[in-house]
Formats: sequence, structure tokens, C-alpha cells
Amino acid sequence: MKNNQKTAKLGEDLACQYLIRKKYQILGRNIKYREGEIDIIAQKDKQLIFIEVKTRTNFRFGYGEQSFDLRKRQKLEKAILKYIYQHNYQGAWRVDLITIEINNKKAWLRHYLSQELGHEY
Repeated sequence: MKNNQKTAKLGEDLACQYLIRKKYQILGRNIKYREGEIDIIAQKDKQLIFIEVKTRTNFRFGYGEQSFDLRKRQKLEKAILKYIYQHNYQGAWRVDLITIEINNKKAWLRHYLSQELGHEY
């Protein structure tokens, strides 16, 4: 496994631990479609939450928030719509972003809800 893959997995593990502490139920991880990949699928209060996780150990490529651009959101949305169709899901859902900065064995996590990302799903 490459170093950046290890970092991404560590970030997703930390994100899942955080979500579980916040009473989210983890339904799936790394769901891959030709259209894109869904990092984490969780459920809370009868709502599906599709979570993109961005982990950084440095800022050479910018902050995690910056990399969740329009192109990435559109690709993620295509994967989400495929998941919803395949599972015949008809309830409420949203997209969240979790960014994690890891430095000197410390991690800082930020959780952005859909409405905080500047767009609604």
C-alpha cells in the first residue's frame, strides 16, 4: 500500500471513529462505481449521509476543503445517485465533508454538513 493510501485509510478510520461517537451508524466504506467512489455511507435520524473524507499530512496540495471542488462533487453525486438507484432508496439524504489534518501524531478533524458546504442536495 502506498503512503498516500495509508494516509487516506487512516483518515477514513478516524472519521468512522468520530462518526460512531456522534451516534452515526456506518453502513459502508469505499463503495466504488465507475462514476466515482463514496468514502463512507452512514445513517443518522433516518437519513442517509454520504461522507467525503479528505486527509492531509501537509498542505502542499492545499487544504482538504479546497480539493472538494465542483468536479469532485459532481463525480461523487453520480456515484451517490447510482447507489440510491441500486438500493431503491427513497428517503432523505445529504452529503457531508470531513477533513482531517495529521501532524506529529496529532489529528484535527472538521465536519461540514451539506448546508455548510454552500449547496444543498
